[in-house]
Amino acid sequence: MLLKDKIVVVSGIGPGLGVKLAEEAAREGAAGLVIAARTAAKLDDAEARVRAINPACTVLKCVTDIADRRHCDALAAAALKRFGRVDALVNSAFVHGEMDHASTADLDGWRAVFDTNLLGTLKLTQALIPALSVQGGAVVMINTMAVRKVPPLGEAGYAASKAALATSVKYLATELGSKRIRVNTVHMGWMWGAPVQGYVAWQAGQLGISEDAIKAQIAANIPLGFIPPDEDCAKAALFMVSDHARVITGASLDVNGGAWMP
Repeated sequence: MLLKDKIVVVSGIGPGLGVKLAEEAAREGAAGLVIAARTAAKLDDAEARVRAINPACTVLKCVTDIADRRHCDALAAAALKRFGRVDALVNSAFVHGEMDHASTADLDGWRAVFDTNLLGTLKLTQALIPALSVQGGAVVMINTMAVRKVPPLGEAGYAASKAALATSVKYLATELGSKRIRVNTVHMGWMWGAPVQGYVAWQAGQLGISEDAIKAQIAANIPLGFIPPDEDCAKAALFMVSDHARVITGASLDVNGGAWMP
């Protein structure tokens, strides 16, 4: 089990990758999960899923807006009080913002995107450094393939915030190495889960063709020939906070079925 007996914090619990990260962490033997989202109902749903997979895993639910430093500090204090340490932090919380282009975007609209994706992620990471330092821990940032190549629909604000986060990873890895804290990032591409399923349904309706046809169009540009499932992408992210990656820090892992290759 990748995360046997570990205490894991997962932010951004939601219907897509976020809840899968919690589920797979439980499946991989986590002893405790601290799950964070802005909506209590999402946390309740995630707790039920985790208990169905691993009843022995203790779940601490924290309603958290990571853009608010007070919320981040409260989560860190609650985690330390309950578990005494944190072994891994998976930063999955994000705001997507508009499907925009840098040349025409309303730049004021980028503020909320950066406040969560960059600054909020860093606030939560900073708040948990003392807990992660207890016996050395690991952080993984969930990033995006949109940083690697420009998508045709336009995600300029989202991609810019995530690119800044990717740069921050190198600084964090360098600065926190002496505390035995590793920091890495994973760049996700297309993921088959609720968000992409919704997009496929919308696109099929717009174009008047079947959902299978839309899926086939997407898969045609992925060398593995299919849209990677959320749970498989979650496993790749969790590998980066496991002991199997104990000598990896400051690195970027592309998790996209080969849709982008460096």
